[in-house]
Amino acid sequence: MNWTGQGIVFPREKWADTRKGQAFGHPGVYILVGLTSDDDLPTIYVGEGDGIRDRIDSHYTGAKAKDFWSWGMAFISTNRGLNKAHVQWLEFALVNQATKAKRSHLDNGNAPQEPALTDSEKADTRGFLKEILQILPLVGLHAFEMPKAVATPLTKASAPAAPIVSYENDTVIVPAQKGGFEKVFLGEHCWHAIRISGGMLQKIKWIAAYQAQPISAITHVAPVSRIEPYGEGSKYKLVFSEPAKPITPIPFADAPSGAMQGPRYTTYSKLTAAKKLTDLVGKI
Repeated sequence: MNWTGQGIVFPREKWADTRKGQAFGHPGVYILVGLTSDDDLPTIYVGEGDGIRDRIDSHYTGAKAKDFWSWGMAFISTNRGLNKAHVQWLEFALVNQATKAKRSHLDNGNAPQEPALTDSEKADTRGFLKEILQILPLVGLHAFEMPKAVATPLTKASAPAAPIVSYENDTVIVPAQKGGFEKVFLGEHCWHAIRISGGMLQKIKWIAAYQAQPISAITHVAPVSRIEPYGEGSKYKLVFSEPAKPITPIPFADAPSGAMQGPRYTTYSKLTAAKKLTDLVGKI
């Protein structure tokens, strides 16, 4: 309740007018946000300045302008309680937090070094940072939040004494191109940027990969350990509890065109018994 900070959120196209605000002449920290890739993670740049107007100006137009950002936010202290060392520390802490969270692409070329602050200054600046981190999700930026699982099936692939029999959908089949399949599904033991309906989040225990042409078949399956939010939209990341294992390929065969353009749900028992894709997704 005694916070002296002020947060200002602005679209890039309004910067020419927004910059006239008195607050931008104060010391502060700012974050620029945009999308530069198709993996749903935002690209962000964290900066600071003794007066942040000129710094944001340099990213808006001119030789050193950054084209990626479509909106930004700035934080200053209304009583000028922040000095150069304070905002440098905030920049350091925000970059460090974003790096740990792994929910964005950082455009900062080099990680800033932690500036020297007294214990009392650091305590005050940490309090300022805490308020910033509480505000960011409210304005639609989750890149600084550590991902929290929305479901934790903790499935294990170890073969049970009896075959797994499931009567409700517990497996998601995802289409994968060669590069992403090898790098992420096999290399990172996860899969991300998946849209999953809310009713399925607590049911998914397995994930199967359908490899696109020229393979055109479901070839691997993995047990799911946890499901986390991914990016700034309503998509998720599935983290495997064990590396994916190859299965007898389930070919596309006579499935209708477009049958695997997005995730499909089935049961693990159907997956293990299927001879072709229509055994899992039908012919419609």
